[in-house]
Amino acid sequence: MTRSKSDKHPEASARRGFLRTSLLGGLAALTAGRSQAEPAPLPVPPWTHHPGAGVGSAPYGQPSSFEKQVIRRFLPWMRATRESSVSFTPLADLHGIITPSGLHFERHHAGVPAIDPAQHLLVIHGLVEQPLKFTLQDLLRYPAVSRVHFIECAGNGALEQRGAQLNKVQYTHGMISSSEWTGVPLRLLLGESGLRKGARWLLAEGADAAAMARSFPLDKALDDALIAYAQNGEMLRPEQGYPLRLVLPGWEGVANVKWLRRIEVGERPWEMREETATYTDLLPSGKARQYTFIQEAKSVITSPSPERPLPGKGAQVIKGLAWSGEGKVKRVDVSFDGGRNWRTARLTGPVLDKSLTRFEIDWDWNGREALLQSRAIDETGYVQPSYRELRAVRGTASMYHNNAIQTWLVHADGEVENVQLG
Repeated sequence: MTRSKSDKHPEASARRGFLRTSLLGGLAALTAGRSQAEPAPLPVPPWTHHPGAGVGSAPYGQPSSFEKQVIRRFLPWMRATRESSVSFTPLADLHGIITPSGLHFERHHAGVPAIDPAQHLLVIHGLVEQPLKFTLQDLLRYPAVSRVHFIECAGNGALEQRGAQLNKVQYTHGMISSSEWTGVPLRLLLGESGLRKGARWLLAEGADAAAMARSFPLDKALDDALIAYAQNGEMLRPEQGYPLRLVLPGWEGVANVKWLRRIEVGERPWEMREETATYTDLLPSGKARQYTFIQEAKSVITSPSPERPLPGKGAQVIKGLAWSGEGKVKRVDVSFDGGRNWRTARLTGPVLDKSLTRFEIDWDWNGREALLQSRAIDETGYVQPSYRELRAVRGTASMYHNNAIQTWLVHADGEVENVQLG
């Protein structure tokens, strides 16, 4: 069994201790209260003694100051510069299936450009009957489509490929987020341009300093691809591609090109840097998998987790997230003994196509060490693999599409550790 390295954020250990002490203290107080014949009067808290902030004091609403620890974090040693780096979504602190826009993970190749939407254009050209260009205002005149989908970086969990590395679910799985995306189906714009004979692939290019570009098949464009201008009810955030981005539901994040400026139609892939030198999977045979667009079925328990230790033995509700780029999550199983036995969890909330799905299961913890795992099964019948099963096919050199089963070691004191079983 491999274990994660020590936590690089010492404040996390202190916070876990505080949470555990506070919860145990609160339970003791509740128990004591029940034994009293006459409950003590409910105290009047200080914030009830005077009016709060008035309307307009915060023109754009912000989270409570008591939630200031719920933020995107990044690993400074992971990339050479912040302009070409990653920040991670705090999965253990979130609820439901929608990720707040300000907590959606970031992955940039040359920083976030400051784009004037009045000057930005989207051009469709190549093997089309009529090249077209669109302003943001042009696209806003089309009937809007809104859909909830996840976006996951193909490198989500890359550091775990060769063994347990990081002791936070935010770092092991936090390059995934789910949003309501609003925009125009790409097939409508291609229909107006008219596809010429031989059209099979498209190239999407961004307006960032890297001119980040990826090829993708025409079939996906004609299926559910979206030119999005809004996220979670407001215009895109700059770090999420303002004013326009491509959304390819269920496909690896790098193909969902941000700051979208042009789409070229052609006969074959363009073999760009991000689909040859990177975002390919080196196999034990020496060959490399290429154009592995779909993010395979995956799941993770978010509570308990290293950020969410257990407050004490007894009744618990295990909670987590599951998803699949192939469609809907059909079932999630949970194991308390490292995969020897499995129980089926409840799917809670909406179960949507290519979206995060919540699951939970009851557990009466006896206070002894346990090995918690979850595995997702999607509507195609695909079952999330163990690390042993994944490595038997892919080896250990791959950096992408790590969808192996995550194991959390629950210690007798309630602390949770990232481990991998041999």
